Order: sequence, then C-alpha cells, then structure tokens
Amino acid sequence: MLTQINSLLWELLSAQLTTSEADWLSAKGEAEPLELMTAFVAAPRFLAKRTVKPTVQQTIELNEILPGFSVEDWGIVRLSRVWLLSCLEAADKEEYCRHIETLFDTAEMNELVALYSALPVLNYPEKWLFRATDAVRSNMGVVFDAIALRNPYPTKHFTELAWNQLVLKTIFNDKPIHFIVGLDERANKNLALTLSDFAHERWAAGRMVAPQVWRLVSKFLNEELLSDMEHLFKSPSIHDQQAAALSCHHSDYEPAKQLLANYPDLEKNVHHNQLTWTHLEFIDLNTYVPNR
Repeated sequence: MLTQINSLLWELLSAQLTTSEADWLSAKGEAEPLELMTAFVAAPRFLAKRTVKPTVQQTIELNEILPGFSVEDWGIVRLSRVWLLSCLEAADKEEYCRHIETLFDTAEMNELVALYSALPVLNYPEKWLFRATDAVRSNMGVVFDAIALRNPYPTKHFTELAWNQLVLKTIFNDKPIHFIVGLDERANKNLALTLSDFAHERWAAGRMVAPQVWRLVSKFLNEELLSDMEHLFKSPSIHDQQAAALSCHHSDYEPAKQLLANYPDLEKNVHHNQLTWTHLEFIDLNTYVPNR
C-alpha cells in the first residue's frame, strides 16, 4: 500500500513541477536519510508556492488506496514533504523512528502540518499515536486541521476518549465535522451525551449548534435525547428541523420514528433521499453568532 501511495504522490507532483524542481526532488527522494531530512526542511527554497490540482481519476485512485486520505488544497511544498517521508528507508525501525522524531522535535509550523498530514503514509503507525493526540491539543489551527480533517489516521488509531476530544474540539472551533474521516463509524454514546450537554449550553446562551452535530446522536436516541429532537423540530431554523428529521429517520428508537411522523413533509423528503446529511454540510458555520 505504501509503495502505491508513494508512486501516486509522485505522479501528482511530477505533473505540476518544473523540470528543475522535479530533478531536485527526485534526487532527494533517493538520497541518504540525513540528506532527505535536510530536503524536507529546505523544500520551500527549491519549490514554488503552487496549489496541488489532482485530476478526478487521481483523487479516486488515492481514496481507493487509502480511504479518506486527501491532498485537496495542499501546496506543492506540503505534498513534496509528505512524498519525501514516504521515501524514507524503513527497514531499521529504530533508525527510521529516530529520523521522524527528529523532524517533529525541530519542526516549525508548516513542517508540523506536513508531518501530521503524512501520518497515514508513515511506517509503524502505532509509534506516532502520542504525537497525533498531542496535535489535537495544538493551538495552531493549521496543525489541528492537519490531524483532524481529511486525515484517516485518527479513526484507525485513536482511543474512544482521544477520538471524542478530536470531534469535540472540531465542533468547539466551528470547523466542519464532515471532513473528519470515519465520523459516522466511530460515533459513540459517550460522545452523543456530551454533545447533548453542549447543545443545551449553547441554547441557554442564545446560540446555535451546527446541524451536522446531530448525525452523531441519531444512533443513540433515547427518552432524554428525544427531547433535543423535539426542541429542534420547534426551532425557527429549517436546518435544525432537517437535522431532527434525519436523526429520527436514522434511529432505531421507535418513539423517534413516531415523532418524525408528526412532520410529514420532512419525513417524505428524508424517505425519498431529497434530504440527506450531505445537504447540511456547511463550511461557514458561524455558530457563535447569537440567534436573532
């Protein structure tokens, strides 16, 4: 798998690099570890600031090899750094891990972004769990985004506690949770209850909750959480009403189905797939703006 990723990333890069850039990067990918690591740091001096533009086919192939992994909106330097790390000789585990740790210990912000972006393509994934969970606590937004959004590493390796912290911080920071890989698969009751408490605090402060939040609650609806759905159905926001309809529809809790039946138009739209969670995937959330 890692060999396939390496080849596809190079295909993405080579199509967008100049001849001199490609020659420099290719040589560094075949260099000894210390020279490769130096190239990782020096990449901005040799590569232009351009945005990666993968083809539709390349995006499909990348997702087939490593589901959830995306280079969308990456710069050439970021992708080149990740590619260089995928070239690092990994036969000697101790030496390999020492090299990666050195890069982490000395990295500036953009280098950290590349390192966290590269976690899905690094060898010995269990070795980077502490680094990954530490990134969730980062106050640097771009570093947090690199581990939380469009990155399949957390869903594969985080404990439930660490996973819930990642999701909650994404929500607290007003970021779109639908970019979290494995969001639905790793939904859990503890997270659902915490999100309900969070919603009550927001409502008490006259603020809104992003409608996508409720997709994480639908599997765990009970008598207590059903009252949240009733609140959403009565909200003046159509997006709140739609979130309630979707949550009830996807729940196995019979009272939720009965509640949805009281709103036949919404029930019909959900039933005929004219309303899905995709329709509530917003980038600009502004949930800290008070309701008017």
